[in-house]
Amino acid sequence: MECIIKGFILSVRKAKNEDSIALVLSPTEVRTYYRFFGARHSILQLGNLIDFEVEGEGSSFLPRLRSLSHMGFPWLFDKNKLLLWHNFIKRFEPHLKDTEEIDSFYFDLLLSAARKWDKQNPKRIVCESYITLLEYEGRLHNDEHCYICENRIEDEIALMQSFIPAHPACLYASALPTKKVLDFFKSKKTVYLEDYEVDYLFEIVMKGL
Repeated sequence: MECIIKGFILSVRKAKNEDSIALVLSPTEVRTYYRFFGARHSILQLGNLIDFEVEGEGSSFLPRLRSLSHMGFPWLFDKNKLLLWHNFIKRFEPHLKDTEEIDSFYFDLLLSAARKWDKQNPKRIVCESYITLLEYEGRLHNDEHCYICENRIEDEIALMQSFIPAHPACLYASALPTKKVLDFFKSKKTVYLEDYEVDYLFEIVMKGL
């Protein structure tokens, strides 16, 4: 009996004869699969959560997706929320594409985000998910010293990619209140941040994980 697997589609690219090649994140691995085109086959959509079986294991060709079904979320029909989801998902493909075996952290992170996507501001979910990811990977710089000049940061802080702290003057960038940012680093919650502050953080996440 074939094992049913759950996974998020991190990327889809076209192959020959309208076939597709998909990178899928499951709870235990990130893997590339082949999908044959067929009139009765559902179309692979970026970011969708799918149930599927695998055939062709152990062959010289890519393993193939079969018996695929899409797991629906209400917000999939909201164009703005769907666009934000696609932008978030696209950041995972370059981050995880060379990974094979992983634990369930990344799958669980996306599943938690997807379940909240229509209940909260998606940008806040992205920022909270990202700070959780940075901490998990040991990349969270939650100190008060500038990464560029190494001096202490006072009232205002600017952030580089990966939320690395710097002086606004060193980075030639706009700033946020230092206390609010450091509180966010500790709590992993955006509840005390204004929308424009969340927008600032969100734009940094969009530069890459």
